[in-house]
This record gives sequence, C-alpha cells and structure tokens, in this order.
Amino acid sequence: VQLQASGGGLVQAGGSLRLSCAASRNILTINRMGWYRQAPGKQRELVAGITSVGITNYADSVKGRFTISRDIAKNTVYLQMNSLKPEDTALYSCKAVFGRLDSWGPGTLVTVSS
Repeated sequence: VQLQASGGGLVQAGGSLRLSCAASRNILTINRMGWYRQAPGKQRELVAGITSVGITNYADSVKGRFTISRDIAKNTVYLQMNSLKPEDTALYSCKAVFGRLDSWGPGTLVTVSS
C-alpha cells in the first residue's frame, strides 16, 4: 500500500488544520489506518486510528480536539485537528496495516505557534 500524506503547515495556537492520507488501494481492504506523530526529541506516538469497519481510537491528549474520518470513495483518511496547541507540533505520518504488512507514508509537518 502506498500512502501520500498532505495538509500540514504553520498555524497559530487555537487554530485548525486537516491532514489527508490517500491510499493506493481500497481502504476497506486495509485492516487499520492511523495517524502518528513524532516531536523533536520524543518517541513516535499514535494520535488516532480507524479500522476497516470504522472503529476509531484516539490518544488521550487529542480526545475532543482531533477527529479521524474517511472518504471511502477517495480512499482517503483525514485527521481534523482543532484547538491546536504548541505541543501538537510534530511530524505527522500516516500508517496502514494490510495483513502482515505495515506501510508508512511520508510525513507532513505541523507547527503550532504560541
């Protein structure tokens, strides 16, 4: 599975961004897709995930602010990020779990200024 992420950028605290992750195959055949992030000096962490049947989960730090969704017709998963905080600054990457294979897309940088 090939993934292409987009939508990062620079935003002020309290602002919003929407990230997109386009997959090269029908996302209903992908067991799970997720957004991860890695801030400088920190380990990569799961931000939000969605399964092939639409079950979602979120990191505690983003619950109520971020929403993961999908457009099946476009084979795209989105991450709507609202009420952004400086601590959300990180490189955001999309991952797909397809069978026993993990595929990662190139990251997109999100910078939140205070």
